Amino acid sequence: MEGVKEEQPSSPYMAMFEGFRAELDEHHDRREKIIKASRDITASSKKIIFTLQRVRNLGEPVPQFVVKNNTQYWKTIESQYQSIAADLQGLNRHRYRQITGGNQEFMEALSFHHYLETQTLISYDASAARVATMSGEAGAVELTAEDYILGIFDMVGELMRFSITSMATNGKLPAGKPNQDKRIKREVSEEHTGDKMDINVQTSALTLAPEPRNVLSDLRELRLQLEMFEPPRGAKFYDEVEKKMKVMRECVDKVEKALYSLTVRGKERPKGWMPDANEDRRAIVESY
Repeated sequence: MEGVKEEQPSSPYMAMFEGFRAELDEHHDRREKIIKASRDITASSKKIIFTLQRVRNLGEPVPQFVVKNNTQYWKTIESQYQSIAADLQGLNRHRYRQITGGNQEFMEALSFHHYLETQTLISYDASAARVATMSGEAGAVELTAEDYILGIFDMVGELMRFSITSMATNGKLPAGKPNQDKRIKREVSEEHTGDKMDINVQTSALTLAPEPRNVLSDLRELRLQLEMFEPPRGAKFYDEVEKKMKVMRECVDKVEKALYSLTVRGKERPKGWMPDANEDRRAIVESY
């Protein structure tokens, strides 16, 4: 019939471009999924840190109210890691670096929690194993060494806030529990040939245990180790380390100045002195 148009033959390249379109759609969907998971991990990690800042004792398990409050956030982080674990296997673990923000914030929360309980720095292997455990059976989400180091840099800021808050509320710098004194008995034998008597004299020597470490000494040691770290020049990681290095030094300086004000100027105040309600305390307690 004259009014009916003949169908045009389909292009042999059409199927190839449709495959490209499906691959790109899958890529963008996976990317957006990882970005959302990273944001949720970041938000839950910040809530964990906020609750941990209510802790006042160092070197012992965190209080039960902190454990109970943060349980839901740890579960949220675990579910988010499990939701993207399958998407970050093989070459995709290097292709989608949008998870790096969530990894760094998680490292900040994990290392801060570990320090409050043990007064030690969690290792990279232990941190990577924790992320792998939370990733589930689909495979481990990779925690890069760069994310670990940048998370430790951020954790210094939380230690600064923890120290300043403790000094403002308790009037002292947070430190570990003091060790009990140990008494050591030494036996001294003296032989007197003149009167042919053996006299055993027992003397008790009191050996004082070393003073417990405080947060400032740990911050200084951590600053020393981080300052010795030399990232490769020319990479984005180098620029991030340089920025966080400056902030890290400022945080340690704030704790030193606050302790100086508490130790020196605090002794000038009369016994039983209480701060005035209208006194401006911003000079001592600074926000991070």
